[in-house]
Amino acid sequence: MGDDTATTARRLGARARFLPAGDTAFAVEFGECIDPAINALVHRTAALLAATPPDGLVETVPSFRSLLVHYDPLATNAETLQRLIGDLELDEALTAGPSRIWRVPVLYGGAGGADLAEVAAATALSEAEVIDLHAGTLYRVYAQGFLPGFAYLGDLPASLDLPRRTNPRVRVPAGSVAIAQRMTGIYPVESPGGWHLIGHTPLRFFDPGKAPPTLFAPGDGVRFVPVDADAHAATASAVAQGCYVPETEGLST
Repeated sequence: MGDDTATTARRLGARARFLPAGDTAFAVEFGECIDPAINALVHRTAALLAATPPDGLVETVPSFRSLLVHYDPLATNAETLQRLIGDLELDEALTAGPSRIWRVPVLYGGAGGADLAEVAAATALSEAEVIDLHAGTLYRVYAQGFLPGFAYLGDLPASLDLPRRTNPRVRVPAGSVAIAQRMTGIYPVESPGGWHLIGHTPLRFFDPGKAPPTLFAPGDGVRFVPVDADAHAATASAVAQGCYVPETEGLST
């Protein structure tokens, strides 16, 4: 772990750890903590492998700090793929910011943000301060999972760092904006959940009829934009009619 950034950029193998995961997969660990630079290496590696898939590669599954690589043992082997991955040059991942930043309208508090007052009390902040901190942060899509379209967004300001709820809810409405520890996220469908609900957005984050089916992609930026009840209702109506176009800033084409 003593490599400097330049060495890491020149040769991934100087930093990555390869760990077996059964007889048809292995994990590539890029670091030991949740960190934007480490996560950028994960997704840059996945993108390079997807762009030019080596023989025998079945799929890759990225997470916060590692990449799971599945392969066909009849077509290749772990050693060959690990050597190829270790020789990748990932300079771009270390300096590139998000190519697009999604603007997500949120109605904070009220029925859709039932835990806002509780979060404010637990953090010794006012509700307005909680909203300002949450909406004033640019978040990174670290990974997607738990539910189709659920993005783990970080890093939440340290002053909003709270453990998960002691008693999870059986039903959390779709569109609920929630926080837990140093992450924030949006429930894409109704489901059980143990995060603290602070607001609601009417946007849709998973549509199996679209390609890709998820709105966010790993490495994207996300900014939450406070709106009032009228704007929330207008957005909900446009989304229901299929005529709402999600807003972005810094979108590259």
